[in-house]
Amino acid sequence: MNNNGKIHEKIGFLIFRLAMLIVVAGIVYIFFDIISKGAGALSLEFLTDRPRDGMTGGGIFPAIVGTVYLILITTFVSVPIGVGAAIFLNEYSRENLLTRLIRMALRNLAGVPSIVFGLFGVAFFIQYMGLRPSLLAAGLTMGILTLPVTVTASEEALKTVPASFRQGALALGASPWQMIRGIVLPQALPGMLTGAILGLARAAGETAPILFTGAAFFLPFLPNSIHSQFMALPYHLYILATQHHAIAKVRPLAYGTALVLLLLVIILNGTAVILRAHYRNKMRRGGI
Repeated sequence: MNNNGKIHEKIGFLIFRLAMLIVVAGIVYIFFDIISKGAGALSLEFLTDRPRDGMTGGGIFPAIVGTVYLILITTFVSVPIGVGAAIFLNEYSRENLLTRLIRMALRNLAGVPSIVFGLFGVAFFIQYMGLRPSLLAAGLTMGILTLPVTVTASEEALKTVPASFRQGALALGASPWQMIRGIVLPQALPGMLTGAILGLARAAGETAPILFTGAAFFLPFLPNSIHSQFMALPYHLYILATQHHAIAKVRPLAYGTALVLLLLVIILNGTAVILRAHYRNKMRRGGI
């Protein structure tokens, strides 16, 4: 490599490092701002009590429970359908115009603004299917929102399994489903779990879809069924930060809610990392 090539290489690496530092600095600043302003609001009462005095006091327990319920419903909707669709696309369907159109549609849907999914949820689940604004309607809507990410991540994980594994299983007399269940899925499981959990982490922080399909401004009680309205952390934060009649007074509570939501997303992302590492180590030891 001549001197000009080395100079260009150094300039390129310098630009990449600067870009990385800018991203890291922005993330650190956001984390520091939320933690420094929200840590003071965290307490046992804040995490276990219900909102009081027009949401100027009390805690966010109903919003935490509503968010957890919403994530569970979203999981039951998006993960089985997303994994099944990925298995069909990668293992059973032939490569043709239809499958290429399906993959292109999934990638386009992954970039659609969440408010569009919220409007779809209102039009289809509430107006067409007759569901009430509720946990069920919101969970179905969030399941549709996370479905493109789940399908794409699961299919990419399946593609990482070498074709020789499939050919060897089939040569030994296994049926296609036995080969998929016993050979392919265990190998692809870390990537599939990671994609599914990252999709759920995104769903946990979305406001627009649940705004239209079931989230309530203020409910001092917990939802008693999937047909009940609910409070959720992202919508509660939106109300405290922009719609409350005493925004300055509740700002510490808003930062506290943001910190709890941030911790929830970190827990979900951390779970994805831990599960991925666990299954990779298990595969290296020959456990699956």
